[in-house]
Amino acid sequence: MGVEEMNGRGGPVAGGAWTPGKVAEVLGVSPVTLRTWAARYGVGPTLRGEGRHRRYSDTDVRKLQHMQRLIDRGIPAREAAAAAFSGAGVTIPGVPVDRLVGELEQATEDLEFASIAALLDEALDAIGAAATWAEVLLPILRRLGHRWAGGDVCFESEWALTTEISLALQRYVARFATVPTERGVLIACCPDERHSLPVEVLRASLLEIGIPALYLGQLVPAETMAGLAAKLDPVLVVLWSMSAGTVDVLLCERLQRQEIEVAVAGPGWEGLNVHDAPWVNDLTTALDVAAARFKA
Repeated sequence: MGVEEMNGRGGPVAGGAWTPGKVAEVLGVSPVTLRTWAARYGVGPTLRGEGRHRRYSDTDVRKLQHMQRLIDRGIPAREAAAAAFSGAGVTIPGVPVDRLVGELEQATEDLEFASIAALLDEALDAIGAAATWAEVLLPILRRLGHRWAGGDVCFESEWALTTEISLALQRYVARFATVPTERGVLIACCPDERHSLPVEVLRASLLEIGIPALYLGQLVPAETMAGLAAKLDPVLVVLWSMSAGTVDVLLCERLQRQEIEVAVAGPGWEGLNVHDAPWVNDLTTALDVAAARFKA
């Protein structure tokens, strides 16, 4: 569930139609300020509602939040609006990663879904998927994990962040829709695996460097996965498992019998000896293995 479905603290809203009053509330500005921005900088609502009323889209809200953060960082409002809504001819100083981490962590703690989405979009645009994962997201996710281990139940924050990460990655990879038609990398979770963020990041990172990659999603049956692999004829299948309980050795062996190259990925495969299938357990190694197979 993303910002387009929220009706609590993050926003209203059926279909992502935000009222000006709700946007002002979420941004923490007065409705007058919002109207002033719209009049001066052309950053008003883009959706037409019933009658003469106009509504803000989810994208409008993310851009306004980006604009507001730039203003908070000392950028003049006109330049901040141009950078957030068009980017044309505007040079914005890079935001230190530690500040971006802090802002995202606070938005996660406050369950501010729109802010989380906007910050993720900003990070992906600025430094790409691999660096966003390593430098921004992993530190936050690890701290959430440590809080869990210490008895601090923070499920809501973790759920909000992981959900918005997945949605942000979907938005990000959409720009790579016109990838080459060569045989690419097929990324799949083991059929019972539900934790998929690392391989979603892998897909985005592969697309960034020009390697066609397809991610099948969660809970795909083994029979379907084997059939897809046979028809798509990938240069490599990356088979992901987060835990030992979701590992599917039989599926790996079946793919290999189909003469498909397989790399097993994730901590679930640790210690298992899968014939001719390299084990990768970090993003850099996975990228290296996939790139080597693609170029072979």
